[in-house]
Amino acid sequence: MPTLYLVRHGEPAALWGSHPDPGLSPLGQEQARAVGTRLVGLGIQHLITSPLARCRETAMPLEALVGQSAQITTAVAEIPVPAHVSEHRPWLTALMGGTWQDSHVDASLRTWRDKIGETLLALTQDTIIFSHFVAINAAVGVASGDQKVTCFKPGHASVTCLSSDNGQLSVVTLGTESAIHLA
Repeated sequence: MPTLYLVRHGEPAALWGSHPDPGLSPLGQEQARAVGTRLVGLGIQHLITSPLARCRETAMPLEALVGQSAQITTAVAEIPVPAHVSEHRPWLTALMGGTWQDSHVDASLRTWRDKIGETLLALTQDTIIFSHFVAINAAVGVASGDQKVTCFKPGHASVTCLSSDNGQLSVVTLGTESAIHLA
């Protein structure tokens, strides 16, 4: 029964939608060091990260501490923005206030959510995963059966713990919450 630790990236250097792939702000770098120090004690060697800079930079302190590079996978990356969307922030704000079943939610986004669940269920060992606000919410929604896009508000560098057993994800603990900042 693997335990999965989903870490939201540290504070980015730019707001969501205003930069294609921001790294971490100075505060985000401090958050990454702190969460790495906190998680190294778990003794987990299997690390996965979104390919986006803010997640990769959040993973770096833990990678250095355990002497292991994180596997980069798009399966835990940021929610994809449909091609027809030109204004990212208003689109995301509207999406986050609804459910995955809303008629305006593109089927490809529901497929993206399902893929996150499948990816997590395929893990066979305890794993630390560096990901994003909506992706972590998608995983929590799959685990809890909640159809809301925003099940909770994970803060930067927060750690949400799920378990996987017999083809089912379960929520063990939610990460610390903060106000929503679309970053």
